[in-house]
Amino acid sequence: MVDRAGLAGFLRQRRESLQPEDVGLPRGRRRRTSGLRREEVAALCHMSTDYFARLEQERGPQPSEQMIASIAQGLHLSLDERDHLFRLAGHTPPARGALSDHISPGLLRILDRLQDTPAEIVTELGETLRQTPLGRALTGDTTRFTGPARSIGYRWFTDPAERDRYAPEDHALLSRMFVSGLREVATRRGPDSRATHYADLLLAGSAEFRALWHTHEIGVHPHEVKHFRHPEVGALELNCHTLLDPAQSHLLLVYTATPGTDSYEKLQLLAVVGADMLR
Repeated sequence: MVDRAGLAGFLRQRRESLQPEDVGLPRGRRRRTSGLRREEVAALCHMSTDYFARLEQERGPQPSEQMIASIAQGLHLSLDERDHLFRLAGHTPPARGALSDHISPGLLRILDRLQDTPAEIVTELGETLRQTPLGRALTGDTTRFTGPARSIGYRWFTDPAERDRYAPEDHALLSRMFVSGLREVATRRGPDSRATHYADLLLAGSAEFRALWHTHEIGVHPHEVKHFRHPEVGALELNCHTLLDPAQSHLLLVYTATPGTDSYEKLQLLAVVGADMLR
């Protein structure tokens, strides 16, 4: 059963306690609202303003689990707050840890402050959960995939187009790295894990993956500098910096270029080109 009064009160309190800068939004000069506006929260949660308003007014149908998960992420809830929200809406909270796609508020706050930098948050299987605008401009919208294709390692061996944005001289190392990484996660998570399922699919569908899997290679890491090939700005040499959220096994990846280099100038150009591409 939905606790409509509890759900409405919790949503209002969380909305009113957040400030625009907390979620990467501009404050503006004539702001009178103490917290976020309903339309701002609705946009963050990928729903209509009317739908969110009805929830705050104790009206409307029971929200689905998918909708509650979207609200929890849009409001930057902690895991405890997320679970509370699920129970108020009459649902069992989803799993925590590596199985969870819920990004911690702290990691989201960091990402929100990187809007002029290519950055993304991914799972331990390379499934993109969130990207900055410049991150989408660099690698495309990788949050759009579903099923096993959410994992870049899976796409690497099943979709030839996935390799187009990476320099050919890096392909062999990246193939070894994706296989090595998947083996490590599958071993850590066990035979019933999503990682093992992905490995089984790739063993059945990719001769290249099978050959590398049978080498039992572990601990393959990428070079310090990644070489991208962008269709609009050309070759880019970028450093990848990683921040780990150990509780969720999520990674924040931030790509930077050395000031004064050709790649640095191209990133500035990509910010302009990317804005046009994303319109």
